[in-house]
Amino acid sequence: MDYIWGRVGDLGNLYKLTFGVQGAKISEMKKILAILLAFVPVCANAYVEKSSAIIKVMNKDAGKVQELVVPVGQSVDFEKINITVRSCMQSDPFDAENYFAFFEIIEQEKGKIFSNWMNRNEPGNKPLQHPDYDLWLVGCQ
Repeated sequence: MDYIWGRVGDLGNLYKLTFGVQGAKISEMKKILAILLAFVPVCANAYVEKSSAIIKVMNKDAGKVQELVVPVGQSVDFEKINITVRSCMQSDPFDAENYFAFFEIIEQEKGKIFSNWMNRNEPGNKPLQHPDYDLWLVGCQ
C-alpha cells in the first residue's frame, strides 16, 4: 500500500485507508494534483473597481465640511485645492467592507501636496497632512 501523507493521527489513517484501498500510486496522485492546481484560480485579494469616489473635505479654519462625489480619472476643485481620483476600489465582497482610493491633490500655490492611496477603514494610515484641509474617503460607488 502507498501512503500519501504518512500517518498523522486519525487524519493520516483516513488518507491511508482511502488511497490504500483504491490502490492509487503517489506518482499518479502527484500528476492529478498538478493538473487540478493548473485549473484552480490562485487565491488572492480581489478588488472591485468602482467608477467614482465619495470623499469628505474639511476646511479646518472655517469648519466647513463638504461631501463630494468625484468620478475616477476626473478632478474637482475645493477652495484652493484640486483633487484628482485615479482609482477607487472596494474590497472583496466576501471580506469585511473596505474601500481604497488613489488621490492626487494639488494646492494652487504649492503644487502637488499629496499623491497616495487612502483606506476608508484606516484613515490615519496615510492621511493628507495639511494645515488648512482634511480629506477622508467615505466610499466608492
